[in-house]
Amino acid sequence: MAFTLDLPKKEEIKKAVETETEVDRETALMISDASKEKGNEILDTDIDNFQDRKELTKAIEEFGTDVVKKSADKNTIMKTRIGELSRAGGESGAVAKGLEELSRQMKDLDPSGVDFVKKGPLGNLFNPVRSYFNKFKAADSVIADIVESLEKGARTLKDDKTTLELEQASMRELTKQLNQKIVLGQELDDYLTEQIQRQRDLYGETEKVKFIEEEILFPLRQRMIDFNQMLAVNQNGIIAMEVIRRNNYELIRSVNRAQTVTIAALNVAVTVAGALYNQKIVLEKVKVLNQATNDMIASTSRMLNTQGTEIQKQAMDSNIQVETLKEAFRETLGALDSISKYKQQALPQMKETIGQFRQLAEEGERVIRNMEESV
Repeated sequence: MAFTLDLPKKEEIKKAVETETEVDRETALMISDASKEKGNEILDTDIDNFQDRKELTKAIEEFGTDVVKKSADKNTIMKTRIGELSRAGGESGAVAKGLEELSRQMKDLDPSGVDFVKKGPLGNLFNPVRSYFNKFKAADSVIADIVESLEKGARTLKDDKTTLELEQASMRELTKQLNQKIVLGQELDDYLTEQIQRQRDLYGETEKVKFIEEEILFPLRQRMIDFNQMLAVNQNGIIAMEVIRRNNYELIRSVNRAQTVTIAALNVAVTVAGALYNQKIVLEKVKVLNQATNDMIASTSRMLNTQGTEIQKQAMDSNIQVETLKEAFRETLGALDSISKYKQQALPQMKETIGQFRQLAEEGERVIRNMEESV
């Protein structure tokens, strides 16, 4: 059979069970020979001998009863056992409860539903980040208990899987034996039917033919019906065990995923959420710093613009303007002209003043000489 990853269907499992429990060719040939041998013994039986008839009918009645009884007992035990195994993996089972509780914890701790940047008047008092990580720490021990219970459940499932495999092997062996009885009974039925038909054709309706039909073939076919019914029951039991065994295997893998992927995913999610929140804080600080830097640069630029203009303006204003220089030159030249005119006008007056001073000096000299001469 070609390798495939498709899940087997129930019909395929049934076909595989039938193939595994069917009678092999070598055994079939042996049974065929034995059926002819037994048929000849039946045909050779002296039906007038009460003891021989009794032993013959008893052998037919007890044909395959040991296998039927074992199969019935096994099915009764397995019916109870399968019910227990089914409940172990059902809604009330420890594994199902553990997986459900773990799922609830995971959803409750999903960081995508937490507003890590929640602000408001109570933002400092009720810090969502602190609350979330406190919740995670509190749930950590709960999750650990869940994982431990899942591990116990997985071990139970593994034990059940082993039990099922052993029971399946036992059921398959009983089913093989039952199949051999069916083949033997069918071969015997066919052989006796053929032989009594020949006798009927040769001798008519004899007492032996009637005996074989009523006391041998009739109960034999009843046993064959019982065999086939038990065969169907056994096959269904094997199929049921196979389905449960495979479901248990899936549950075991689910537990393993929960222990590895799910828990790891939660830890990664929490770690990433914390890291992203820390990065958010840093980004906010960087944003504030950049804003302060931008404000400072803008303020400095405005100061440079305003003060630089004032400085240039002041520098220009502190120099002597051309008009002022022109006016100063005009005033200076005017003053020089006035001085020149004044000097020119003062020369005659100065000469006259000098003459007057000379006259006064001469008069004073005369007074002094008169005074000297009077002495």
